[in-house]
Amino acid sequence: MLNFCCPVCKEELKLDGRTYRCINNHCFDCAKQGYVNLLQSNKSKSKRHGDDKLMIEARTEFLNTDSYKPLCDLMCELLQKYIPQNACVLDAGCGDCYYTEKIEKALAEKNASIAGIDISKFALIAAAKRSKNIRLAVASVFALPTADFSCDAVLNVFSPFAPEEYNRVLKRGGVLLRVIPLENHLFSLKKAVYDNPLKNPEESTEIDGFILAESKELKYSITLDDNREIESLFKMTPYYYKTSRTDQQKLEKLNSLTTEIEFCVLVYKKL
Repeated sequence: MLNFCCPVCKEELKLDGRTYRCINNHCFDCAKQGYVNLLQSNKSKSKRHGDDKLMIEARTEFLNTDSYKPLCDLMCELLQKYIPQNACVLDAGCGDCYYTEKIEKALAEKNASIAGIDISKFALIAAAKRSKNIRLAVASVFALPTADFSCDAVLNVFSPFAPEEYNRVLKRGGVLLRVIPLENHLFSLKKAVYDNPLKNPEESTEIDGFILAESKELKYSITLDDNREIESLFKMTPYYYKTSRTDQQKLEKLNSLTTEIEFCVLVYKKL
């Protein structure tokens, strides 16, 4: 089983009832929703940690339409191919666990242990509703609350990229599964909002300390015939918070939208 580590002394935390405790008696109580907060607030100057309630609610509502199910299916297929029996899997930036919960089920025959961390407590409140079998902790991807060489696989799905931490927690030969948007992802959504929409920049696929084992592109389109779904898609993206109220209002009158979905799923192995 993949266990969390104490953010104070780095020793292993063991769950006793609803309390995580290390050998140095540092204690962390689980929230009533089932997650534990391992984020040391004194190390963060930000009052707002991660996605807010509006963004999480929008993401959950949109993902529940299963518009991104083909992506989830591809992730499950690749993980089934690359991870060993009894693997410890960490979703580093799990959000509301839409993908994590389906991966947990897909890896049940491998008896995999699944944990998820996110810096947003609102994300984990939503995540806890999807599965009771995924261990959840509020934490930063840049300070993962797991021991060195403790993970067989780490997931990086639309979350901040922290390759040094992935390298630290992964076992030798461990798998990093990364999902990135391609240049035309959601371009028609952008065209509906902006006068001069920009395509996504190309991202480098090279990571120090890792070798790329497999790369698969996934391209299709979705049509949304409900304004609420259109707005949920927009509000779950970072674009919403960087967009003027005038541009935001353009979507409020839109009742149908067909837009591109383009992802690249990359599987790396730690050297």
